[in-house]
Amino acid sequence: MSKIHIKLVTFLLLFGFTAGMVTDTASNFNNEPTTAQASTKLTATQKKQIAAVNASLSKTQMAAKNWIAYHESSYSYTARNGNCYGRYQLLISYLKGNLSPVNQEKTANSYVKGRYGTWTKAKKYWVAHHWY
Repeated sequence: MSKIHIKLVTFLLLFGFTAGMVTDTASNFNNEPTTAQASTKLTATQKKQIAAVNASLSKTQMAAKNWIAYHESSYSYTARNGNCYGRYQLLISYLKGNLSPVNQEKTANSYVKGRYGTWTKAKKYWVAHHWY
């Protein structure tokens, strides 16, 4: 076989293997029980609660938080990736069985404050490492 054919076959095998692993991971995650599933649409009450959770953040901090949310999950509160879940792709164990959007916001703020101090520092780390 020519070098081009070998490279093509290798690519197709790797792509198929990777796609299969992603499918297996997603299907295994779906079988895990959760105590509270986050909805995709926020209620008026949830919006008020989230606004209260984020009230102490400056515009700069909110911009950094939203930037991370976009890059982690495209703003989805139900995004899944292995052991990470939600808008900020937090470890499921951090959420302690409560996958609600309000808890994700509280937990993300707590995580960032403890690990980085601010959302802008977390964003700077994310830019350098592609995770936070």
